[in-house]
Amino acid sequence: MATEIGKLGVWTWMDGSSPSEMAEFASKLEGWGYSALWIPEAVGRDPFTVLGYLAARTEKLVLATGIANIYARDPMTLNAIHKTLSTLAPGRFVMGIGVSHAHLVTGVRGHEYKKPVPAMREYLDAMEKSLYMAAPPEEEAPIVLAALRPLMLKLAAKRTRGAHPYFVTPEHTRRARETMGKGPWLCPEQKVLLETDAKKARATGRAAMAVYLRAPNYQNNLKDLGFTDADLADGGSDRLVDAIVAWGDADEIRARIQEHWDAGADHVCIQPVKPDGSPGADWKALEALAPGV
Repeated sequence: MATEIGKLGVWTWMDGSSPSEMAEFASKLEGWGYSALWIPEAVGRDPFTVLGYLAARTEKLVLATGIANIYARDPMTLNAIHKTLSTLAPGRFVMGIGVSHAHLVTGVRGHEYKKPVPAMREYLDAMEKSLYMAAPPEEEAPIVLAALRPLMLKLAAKRTRGAHPYFVTPEHTRRARETMGKGPWLCPEQKVLLETDAKKARATGRAAMAVYLRAPNYQNNLKDLGFTDADLADGGSDRLVDAIVAWGDADEIRARIQEHWDAGADHVCIQPVKPDGSPGADWKALEALAPGV
């Protein structure tokens, strides 16, 4: 069964939710018409275990990692996970993988952080050569790469089903499509905030952006897009916050999502930030933006 990613999905953390809450959330998304649920990996739950749990409690929602860290598992292990979930959730699993960030790989996990593109290329080669002696899936699930800059985007287009850029703008989507060409999936993440007061929206947006603005990978990508050190300082300029976080009413947020589609995105996964800045997804925003509502 070929996996269809659909046009609009949701990206969110669920490490603070109980198993029943996670299942309820996934069921709600499915009922609202979202095509996919993306969950990250950092220092919490194992994302593949969570996706397997949710696959058994939903019917058609595509379940994706955004993004699983290649330094967390050797290539043989990840290849086995890929084939196993391809078998257990046919047509409903997308494996998103990435090189993460040096401070998480070296500082937290204790591994040597290598140059991103060669490291990913070597990892993909090793996955392909891995021994796997269980019954193979009828069709393997798509793999996408966390990719921001041209070399990783080109690798994603050449070796996998496509790219999942995070912390980006519609302008990045346009450039990424030009780099990758037609055909490969382009699935950017977009933070959304159902808040019309500019002062409140920017304050909440800055808080949501803070952890990412400290990462060199994201800093370098933003500078490629024309943002300056001044834009990145003090939690981010208004210009940067407005570019990264789509805030306003539902129609204004839909317009930003449309910008990504117009720029060449196949699929946009929205990350619904709560107006009060508390952890978890904003259900009100998700219902307001839902394709099926």
